[in-house]
Amino acid sequence: MTDNVNGQTIIPDEEKRLERQLCFAVYSAAHAFNRAYKPILDRVGLTYPQYLVMLVLWEKGSLSVKVIGEKLDLDSGTLSPLLKRLEQAGLIGRARDPRDERQVIVSLTEKGSGMQCQVDTIMGAIGQATGCDMAEIANLRDQLRRLKVNLAAE
Repeated sequence: MTDNVNGQTIIPDEEKRLERQLCFAVYSAAHAFNRAYKPILDRVGLTYPQYLVMLVLWEKGSLSVKVIGEKLDLDSGTLSPLLKRLEQAGLIGRARDPRDERQVIVSLTEKGSGMQCQVDTIMGAIGQATGCDMAEIANLRDQLRRLKVNLAAE
């Protein structure tokens, strides 16, 4: 993609086009994922961000709001309304940590735990929508994780 001339990177004009930008490919793929997830998650009554919260809780059990935010890379202004809607739906409960009243602990309710059986169906449908096999999905995921680490190091 690039050549160095006299210590400077030369980027061909063709590479400057929108459809050639890595950032746009990631951005548009993220939007495509959201569109693909919507009808699948509508059937179980979750939005995509709510599904991510539920995945974390199904995996880890009870967690503080702070830890959930860190795992999902969400700030409290985005996470709090999400958690409120999940609580209103009867999927989670929130309570102050008795050891540290500043912390709020989020736990699955029985109804929320019972929804975990939906994960295989959801993941299967998304896997099929991607048109990728498990090895391709794992490879893409690993490349994107490396990309994120590299970008965060900047």
